[in-house]
Amino acid sequence: MSTPEWLNSGDNSWQLVAATLVGVQSVPGLVILYGSIVKKKWAVNSAFMALYAFAAVLICWSGWGFRMAFGDLMVPFWGRPDLSALDRKYLVSQGYAGLYPAATLIYFQFVFAAITLILIAGALLGRMNFKAWMMFVPLWLTFSYTIGAFSIWSPKGFLFKAGVMDFAGGYVIHLSSGVAGFTAAYWVGPRMAKDRERFPPNNILLTLAGAGLLWMGWTGFNGGAPYAANVDASVAVVNTHVCTAASLLVWLCLDMLFFTKPSAIGAVQGMITGLVCITPAAGLVQGWAAIIMGILSGSIPWFTMMVLHKKIKWLKKVDDTLAIFHTHAIAGSLGGILTGIFADPSLNHLFFGDDPRYIGLAYAFKEGRAAAGFRQIGIQLAGIAFIVAINVIITSLICLLIRLLVPLRLSDEAMTIGDDAIHGEDAYAVWGDGETYENSIHGVENNSIAKADEMI
Repeated sequence: MSTPEWLNSGDNSWQLVAATLVGVQSVPGLVILYGSIVKKKWAVNSAFMALYAFAAVLICWSGWGFRMAFGDLMVPFWGRPDLSALDRKYLVSQGYAGLYPAATLIYFQFVFAAITLILIAGALLGRMNFKAWMMFVPLWLTFSYTIGAFSIWSPKGFLFKAGVMDFAGGYVIHLSSGVAGFTAAYWVGPRMAKDRERFPPNNILLTLAGAGLLWMGWTGFNGGAPYAANVDASVAVVNTHVCTAASLLVWLCLDMLFFTKPSAIGAVQGMITGLVCITPAAGLVQGWAAIIMGILSGSIPWFTMMVLHKKIKWLKKVDDTLAIFHTHAIAGSLGGILTGIFADPSLNHLFFGDDPRYIGLAYAFKEGRAAAGFRQIGIQLAGIAFIVAINVIITSLICLLIRLLVPLRLSDEAMTIGDDAIHGEDAYAVWGDGETYENSIHGVENNSIAKADEMI
């Protein structure tokens, strides 16, 4: 088959690399982070929730999810489901964006959908029934994620047409996962009281390793958003890392100021809020604005998590294991609003083309177009309201449906034991441990093979 004239090999190569970097954020990045940041008895379950979601999303996405998020219009907020993404002719045809085939876009958008579900899992670690999670992933992808993605990212979506600025997923991914995770945590219920009171990481060094993969993988997360290896991609990458570094340092300083000791886990939280906050703005703001956003993302979510969370009754009631609401919903909303303030018209031009609507409030005042700036802020707030509403409603309905079929929450007995009761496997085979695996099906089979070899 000859190379089509529309194919840009450089753009295609970068898009595939960017997608793979985002995939590495999930597998192994969040698999490692989740498996190490929880209590030892939950290490296998937490890591496996992430790995399962990655695999399940890929099948659903290739089958019908991609077309529901980026296909033909069914209603103003949703695409029509079909199986086109499995057809050879469709895969090798030019995609809806960029100078490369649709197959590249399916892969690129898949890794974003997958990480969204994995982020939701962060709010549910330590007590969700794995069978319920297996049902939740395809249902939420189909009936919630695709609506947000189509509405804001598809050229046919009503919020895209209205002018919402979400460069790489501050709304579609982070606000959605934060709200959906918090809502699902409400319906699933809390961890055991003993786990809520004391839930120490089983390996902070591995937590930092997973966090490092998450940070560096964000190069593809935001750098791939322009759909080309262009100037805007370079701006997005630099802004991403600058904002993240600023946020981490501010969070670290606040921890030291109020709690006297520098916390590695706190630094990871500050890193994540910086990454999330810059995501809707990465290729749309100047470097100085990225630093301001980092300062705010390292302080405002810190305040909501460390201060407000302990004072507001409904926040305390919901057991959000890894504080996904604060690190993703709060930071994502903050980033969306700050995008509406700091978006530079010249950078907006690189991403959105010749559309004068896209202007940050700060520049609107400077150019004497205050009304346009306030309109943009209003559109950004409308986008937040829409994503919050659909995720609260649809996530609740999904949880209620699953609850009719299987329990959402594990039994007290299973939660007391953890991985052994759920999977029949232990994370670490240290002295006195490991018997679970040895007595499991796989362990017995392996031992039988070894004994057979010895007999021969």
